[in-house]
Amino acid sequence: MSVDDAILMRGARKRYGRKQALDGLDLAVRRGTVHGLLGPNGAGKTTTVRVLATLLRHDEGEVRVAGHDVRREAAEVRRRIGLLGQHAALDEELSGRQNLEMFARLHHLGARRAVRRADELLERFFGLADTGRKAVRQYSGGMRRRLDLAASLITDPEVLFLDEPTTGLDPRGRGEVWESVRSLVGAGTTVLLTTQYLEEADQLADRISVVDQGRVVADGTPDELKTRAGRDRIDVVVRDGARLDEALRLLPSGTAEADVDRDRRRISAPVRDRTASLAETVRALEAAGIEAEDIALRRPTLDEVFLHLTSARAEEVAA
Repeated sequence: MSVDDAILMRGARKRYGRKQALDGLDLAVRRGTVHGLLGPNGAGKTTTVRVLATLLRHDEGEVRVAGHDVRREAAEVRRRIGLLGQHAALDEELSGRQNLEMFARLHHLGARRAVRRADELLERFFGLADTGRKAVRQYSGGMRRRLDLAASLITDPEVLFLDEPTTGLDPRGRGEVWESVRSLVGAGTTVLLTTQYLEEADQLADRISVVDQGRVVADGTPDELKTRAGRDRIDVVVRDGARLDEALRLLPSGTAEADVDRDRRRISAPVRDRTASLAETVRALEAAGIEAEDIALRRPTLDEVFLHLTSARAEEVAA
């Protein structure tokens, strides 16, 4: 295990009856980073987190967190980690501060230290000091999730596991949680993030592993994964839908590999040279008298990366 790795899994396997949840999964997460774990439902993401957090024993392979083996040194691992699950673990009748003090006492912090830690978390990371005395039932969804995140940090963990931390939140609530996560990583915490929101991984993760059927099928920075999914694309929205096919033939790539959305009057096609392709497309449309409502160059999205990688894996297994 490299001294730069906060998490290491090599050949990890876990079976539930006939189902192979982890099938030789390999994962390395560098200290002080956010590492995203993406995959379809049932891919093995939550099983991975539960194994790393010592909540589930794996069958085979090497698994280490913060330098400690999760089987032989489970107690040492637990002292160094925090876990935010998919469902909140808060008492809604207590105030935010009372919840944090309760969790601190459950972690065997003394009364005075529990109060200090609650105040520190409410003020330093989460901006909840002004609302800390309100009952949690009066909190917004975003505030509740940030408080839940604060509770996972009572012991100041080296490694924090976030299992779909913003599920069900509106865009404002997700943004609030994102800012809190960035603040934590800035202070040195390592974060392993599972999420169904690919924008979330794009916003937060330094590196991403795509998991499918219990294995990592791709690993890299968001930009590296986008590059693997294909070339940059040009999107054109024409004003007159009747001229969509004519506009398609004028694109630099022609009809090859182009996607056409007739309801939205939109064409999307791959390009090799961003600048030249954009200029060429604008000139060709103007010369033909086709009015475009919008023309834009873009990179593949993580949604496209996800679909590309998991679909390819499904086809490989089916074959």
